[in-house]
Amino acid sequence: MVEPADWLLTRAERGNPTTQVDALHGDRAWSEGNHVRPLIHGATYFRALHDALEATGPGDLVLFTDWQGDGDERLTGEPGSEVVEVLSRADRRGVVVYGLVWRSHLDQTGFFATENRHLGEQLAKRGAKVLLDMRVRTGGSHHQKFVVIRHRDDPTRDVAFVGGIDLAHNRRDDATHEGDPQPQRLADEYGAHPPWHDVQTSIQGPAVHDVETVFRERWEDPTPLTRAPWRRAADQARGLASSPAPLPEQWPPPPPAGDHTVQLLRTYPDLRHGRDYPFARGGERSVARGYAKAVQRAERLVYVEDQYFWGHDVARVFEEQLRMQPGLHLVVVIPLVPDLDGVNRVPQLLGRDRAIARLKAVAPGRVAAYGLENRAGVPVYVHAKVCVIDDTWAGIGSDNFSRRSWTHDSELSAVVLDEAYARELRLTLAAEHLDRLKAVGDGGLEAAMGDCLDPVGMFEAYASRAAELEAWHVGGRYGARPPGRLRLLPMPQLTARQRAWAPLPLDLIHDPDGRPKALREADRY
Repeated sequence: MVEPADWLLTRAERGNPTTQVDALHGDRAWSEGNHVRPLIHGATYFRALHDALEATGPGDLVLFTDWQGDGDERLTGEPGSEVVEVLSRADRRGVVVYGLVWRSHLDQTGFFATENRHLGEQLAKRGAKVLLDMRVRTGGSHHQKFVVIRHRDDPTRDVAFVGGIDLAHNRRDDATHEGDPQPQRLADEYGAHPPWHDVQTSIQGPAVHDVETVFRERWEDPTPLTRAPWRRAADQARGLASSPAPLPEQWPPPPPAGDHTVQLLRTYPDLRHGRDYPFARGGERSVARGYAKAVQRAERLVYVEDQYFWGHDVARVFEEQLRMQPGLHLVVVIPLVPDLDGVNRVPQLLGRDRAIARLKAVAPGRVAAYGLENRAGVPVYVHAKVCVIDDTWAGIGSDNFSRRSWTHDSELSAVVLDEAYARELRLTLAAEHLDRLKAVGDGGLEAAMGDCLDPVGMFEAYASRAAELEAWHVGGRYGARPPGRLRLLPMPQLTARQRAWAPLPLDLIHDPDGRPKALREADRY
């Protein structure tokens, strides 16, 4: 039996006495009796979300948050399945729809303020209650991506979707990784339709109530949505709300739906020196704390899929455990190349070097980093945020392995403490990357992944397949392409001059620190 308190944060360890997210759990900071299902790929998640939204009726409640939103993104690929159309139909059926969309930095800085605003405008005109939320730290964002659906007359159908997938272009890719038919440009290496690897979860059971509480705390925050008077005037002219409308009374938690133990981990920054965020005075850093506690239990394998995995802060979480446990291995799957072009890429490469090179030096032969490519040889953009520790602790969320995600932006991750769930998630992801999905379909996961059942066996299988594919590329791609999608991650070769100037933009822009001054100085979370 796994003792939850050994792996998960207690209420005191969360470090946020002002939140209500654990109010129903006593000294615990988790719920039991849940059923969680990983939804691998945007196409899988979007289909599940579409079907769940279409099944809502009068009196039901839909709550969603979004970092990037494109109202015309088709959830199923078919006309009429656009995000704005599906949510608007729900509203017309009598479903109560509330949304928190990050206002975003300006388009000229590489973000998407116009698209996010358009999503809010379209939904507001059709009856939904949507806020453009800029209650963030300077240079920060609301990065949470989740949807809550509550059914007035049948709480057994309640569901929450938590993970890293926005309701936006590029996300509706599948296991073929040929890209979303509705693309958005990334760096040139990714082509016209960037292949996109991502993961979301579907949660049923009492934890749905906890996810709903996360939304309610943000919605009911009395902090002004924006402190810029010109933005408030523009919102009023466009018919956008400038303050939150009252939410309906929160219903009791749904009944038990399974046997999964679920903990929600979050990040909120120290906003205005602890004067804002009444639900997180001084911020919350349970994402960083949760990883740190779970990694201290690791003995065999930590498996990570992440968009970034960079910085000294990330390396420190793993260093001591890698030294203490000579049998511990670490596998990291991240994008082969960053999403930025040109000189903007250098700080991100330095961030990778700070984490991965450092850990390889600590544990030679036990730390491996890979990227992914599709069958055509195009890099796959790894946007997933997944961590599996010793087939026991498995987290999927919006947070990346970076100081920004751990201290500076708002984040939400769902951790499941269940050996069968964690093991199946790890093997399913490995089956895709090793090109064994057909074998899984023919004979089942266990049979297809026999050499990976042992965690260290998967470490070796990844290394073997990546080496074969690398040799094929180096040899001029003669003969049949070896199976697998894993490429050895090229470590950055930065010049002395680049290493001199890149730390400043890395630490101030790409990977800033949102902790209170006392915690920064003590280097604690």
